[in-house]
Amino acid sequence: MRPLRNPVVQTSMAWLLSEWMRFCYATIRWTHENEQAAEEVWAEGGGVLCAFWHSRLALGPASWPMKRAQPIKGLVSLSPDGEFFTKAVARLGIPAVRGSSAKKDKAASSKGGTQALRDGLKQLKVGGLAVTPDGPRGPSRQMAEGLPLMAKLSGAPVLFIGLSCKPAIRLNSWDRAVLPLPFGKGAIVWDKAWYPEGAEMSEVVADWTERLTAVEARADAIVGLERI
Repeated sequence: MRPLRNPVVQTSMAWLLSEWMRFCYATIRWTHENEQAAEEVWAEGGGVLCAFWHSRLALGPASWPMKRAQPIKGLVSLSPDGEFFTKAVARLGIPAVRGSSAKKDKAASSKGGTQALRDGLKQLKVGGLAVTPDGPRGPSRQMAEGLPLMAKLSGAPVLFIGLSCKPAIRLNSWDRAVLPLPFGKGAIVWDKAWYPEGAEMSEVVADWTERLTAVEARADAIVGLERI
């Protein structure tokens, strides 16, 4: 049995990860670029989709100021690793909507994709929903249709969030995930969009993929993290 399938191990590792993330967020020197786009959304309240690539999942909570932004939940996969990360992020104040947004996955409905869509749209009536549109299995930086579909159905704005830090640990995972280290440099770069009325889904996916990659690349450039 894989260790992360053990509930006791999950809980212990989730506690360690959440405390490590909290410590890193507090000691990193953050640079914010185009934060006004996010400030407008926070001031208005209500629904908002927050998107960042899966490799920056461990940095995501650093982009959401709990005291002045609307409540937010994260769309997290149903995998055992997803359960582990759900517990860690919940300790940081971000509960989960479980399921996959990857409409490209033919088995998505059996893994909770349909229910996740319903629950995600329900959450967007009151607050934010964080999505990694290339998760849970990739390919890296290739957007599935789940994010634009939810934006189209809900009418909620989308915040593209580029996240980076240096120094950092690069995991040997499919997305080459970035884990923060303390006392370094960090960057959060914002962009905002709505689903264009009458637009073809494929056009939106292509445009949003480019924009999300652009803010991430800009964040990497600010801190000096090598692009992979």
